[in-house]
Amino acid sequence: MTKPLKIIKIGNSAGVILPKEVLARLRVELGDELSVNEAPHGIEIRRHDQGFEEQMKTAREVMTRRRNALRELAK
Repeated sequence: MTKPLKIIKIGNSAGVILPKEVLARLRVELGDELSVNEAPHGIEIRRHDQGFEEQMKTAREVMTRRRNALRELAK
């Protein structure tokens, strides 16, 4: 699905209006949160998953604490 979106001014920020078809595909509605991530082909917009965010936070903490072990394993 390719939909051109126009960037609009919202206060001191900028935003886009997502068509209802896009909201339906994302399975979101007004008030829900979205996550924006970098991807190899551009950016991804997904429904925010709090559980995943907590898992990633824990993974980052472990990777920071075990940096040397991870370097050795990567050899």
